[in-house]
Parts: sequence; C-alpha cells; structure tokens
Amino acid sequence: MNNFSNDSNKSYFEGKSKEVLLTQYERNPAARKKSLEYHGFSCKICGFNFEQHFGEVGRGFIHVHHINPISTIAQKYQINPIEDLIPVCPNCHAMIHSKIPAYSITEIKNIRQINEKE
Repeated sequence: MNNFSNDSNKSYFEGKSKEVLLTQYERNPAARKKSLEYHGFSCKICGFNFEQHFGEVGRGFIHVHHINPISTIAQKYQINPIEDLIPVCPNCHAMIHSKIPAYSITEIKNIRQINEKE
C-alpha cells in the first residue's frame, strides 16, 4: 500500500541561488580519449552501452572514472589512461561515489552480483 499523502495545501519551493566556492581539478581530454580507445564505451561494471540503447545520440557517451580520486591527490600528476581511468555509466559512477571514501570497481561489481541473485 502506498503511504503517499496528497497534501494539496503544502507549497514547495526551489531555485533560490547561493554562491559556492569550490576547487575544480582539470581533466585531460587526451587521457580520456586514450582510455576509451583501449577500454571501449561500455560500462565496466554493468556493461551498459549508450549507443546500443540510444543509437546515434548515445554514441561516445560514457563517464570516465578515476581509480584514484583526483581530489585526494590534489595536485598536478602524471596519469596512465589505461590503468588509472575506467569507463562507467552515470548510474554506476554515482554508486561508486555514494560513500566516502568511494567504493572500488570490484566492490560495486560484488554489490551488483549479490543483489542480482536476490
């Protein structure tokens, strides 16, 4: 049974602005390209491929995850695109970063396997 209450007198607001100061770390597009040339465009966790599901509009779309979080290094460093970057779909990427420190690729794969069996 759905416990949803239809509170038609309640108002919800969004859109208030606020200023945020943050540090943004640069990504190297050539490293991303090299990683995808090697690994391909399917999620290394769930196998989802945007082009297979969405056709042309999905071609080339995938997130690239840093195995070692770039924010923990917090400085310019040399990256190995094949070993340090891995393609993951946005859903799996969100799950990786759903805790701090982030889940590893192996941990997320194991969580998926356990829950697929249930």
